[in-house]
Order: sequence, then C-alpha cells, then structure tokens
Amino acid sequence: MPKYNNPRRTWKYSNEFKVNAVQLSFVVGVTIKSVAENLDIHPFMLSRWRKEYREGIIVADKRKKVADQSKVTK
Repeated sequence: MPKYNNPRRTWKYSNEFKVNAVQLSFVVGVTIKSVAENLDIHPFMLSRWRKEYREGIIVADKRKKVADQSKVTK
C-alpha cells in the first residue's frame, strides 16, 4: 500500500508501482480507465504517469538493473 506523505493524506506511490501501472495500461485492448479502477487510482494520474514514463521521468529502480548486469558480467 502507498505511504501517506503528510497529514493531508496525500498518497506517495513507489516508482515500481507506477511503472507496473503504466505497463498494464499499454496492453492492447485495455483502457486507462479500467486499469485505474483496478488499482484504485484516478485515471488522470495514470495518464500523467504514462506521459512521465514516455519522457523518461519515471523509470524502474536503476540499482536493480546495475546489480543484474554485474551478475551477467561475472
């Protein structure tokens, strides 16, 4: 579950959650609205995350990628 960021109850979602949500929304035949409803988020938020994902603002955890690559090179 996301964490509260301040007393006004603003949700803070992890980059991993955002990337997973965006990838679900790119599946052919699936609408942004249906993905947002299933994840209990507003469709506008998912649309914003999709835009940020395309622009490279939201990325999966870089440290995991580096760790995986170091295993491959050994």
